[in-house]
Amino acid sequence: MIEQSLLLTDAYELSMLEAYRAHGMAEIAVFELFFRKLPPERGFLLAAGLEQAVEFLQNLRFGAEELDWLAASGLFAPDFVASLAEFRFTGDVDAVPEGTVVFADEPVLRVIAPLPQAQLVETRLLNLVHFQTVIATKAARVVLAAPGKQLVDFGLRRAHGAEAGLLAARASYLAGFGGTATLQASRDFGIPAIGTMAHSYVQAHDDEAAAFEYFARVRPRVLTLLIDTYNTERGARIVAALAPRLAAEGVTVGAVRLDSGDLAAHARAVRAILDDAGQPNIRIFASGGLDEYSVQALCNADAPIEGFGVGTALTTSSDVPALDCAYKLQEYAGTPRRKRSEGKATWPGRKQVYRRYAPDGTILSDTVALLDELVAGEPLLQPAMRGGLPVPSLTGLAEARTRAAASLAQLPPPLRRLEKADVPVEISPGLRALAARLDRDNAA
Repeated sequence: MIEQSLLLTDAYELSMLEAYRAHGMAEIAVFELFFRKLPPERGFLLAAGLEQAVEFLQNLRFGAEELDWLAASGLFAPDFVASLAEFRFTGDVDAVPEGTVVFADEPVLRVIAPLPQAQLVETRLLNLVHFQTVIATKAARVVLAAPGKQLVDFGLRRAHGAEAGLLAARASYLAGFGGTATLQASRDFGIPAIGTMAHSYVQAHDDEAAAFEYFARVRPRVLTLLIDTYNTERGARIVAALAPRLAAEGVTVGAVRLDSGDLAAHARAVRAILDDAGQPNIRIFASGGLDEYSVQALCNADAPIEGFGVGTALTTSSDVPALDCAYKLQEYAGTPRRKRSEGKATWPGRKQVYRRYAPDGTILSDTVALLDELVAGEPLLQPAMRGGLPVPSLTGLAEARTRAAASLAQLPPPLRRLEKADVPVEISPGLRALAARLDRDNAA
């Protein structure tokens, strides 16, 4: 379903592998994936993408066509290319389970493997975990803005490529959306497929009422009619008149969809038309350039809208399309390593994140500590792979969706209201001491 070619990487990954091989550098390395900082528009992130990351690592290998291309490219020595035929991932992975709220400076995934293996997977792991975390976080904000509302992913047509559209559907469902308009996402991930109709369908008919009636007879189940092609209120009156006749034939109009104009004002007018016609059970569904802020505004205004389709802003995470995400070496051959670049220094060694909760169950603070430190709190990173294979306890999308709902409920109230708030992320004394020691050794 998703492209797994090992050529889907940066050229310098293979260049480094060739140099590692030439110098016999294949001892165990520890890399950690983390988000350096959060942008002003985000107070939390929702971890996602682990299932695809594990799938990638488990199936990691160079195919014959890829090896032939590498050999013909002249980019690498023939003996190095030949050695790639047996390349496999045999290492361990620990990760924060999908659907867990995370913050800056916290490792969300750790790879422990021979250096060439751990190095080669950098680009694709970042690609998979970063993208789904970006979209899951955006979707979570929409979920928080519209509690109890039906939310549907409408974003494939504006997604930055087919894989992005599929993984955005997965990430948004993980975060709490109820369905997707993308059929392949429904097939691949078991997400409910939800669709209505387009304006072109209505325009293709000479009469709007006939368009609604013909569609209803062919698509009688979960019927939603798009009523704003010409005039929203007129469309609502047509549906109000048509609904009793369809009901007599066993066809129920479930909802009408609004896609343009002042959605709150139109929704109130449409609600009044439908209620006056004795159709209080026909729901109102809205779409059209929505994001968490516009959805929240409609909910705060008590607009009579029961569901929302969110597209472009979701699938592109238009306000924050990228995060400062990194995958860095923290240990090699048993020795902790620390990057000291200005503004990009890392915390060395193998680490764990410990979460503490307030008496009301909300997240109080996190502590990033070395694995051998004794720190109070719930450890977040859990085993995901051992010896190149997924651990039996690794959960899938359904469990991640349940976890996300629980994790979002643990956010402090300001973050649930989409306000800016900080959850303290503390760096343990042991970790600070190790970093200081490495800095002194490096300076000497």
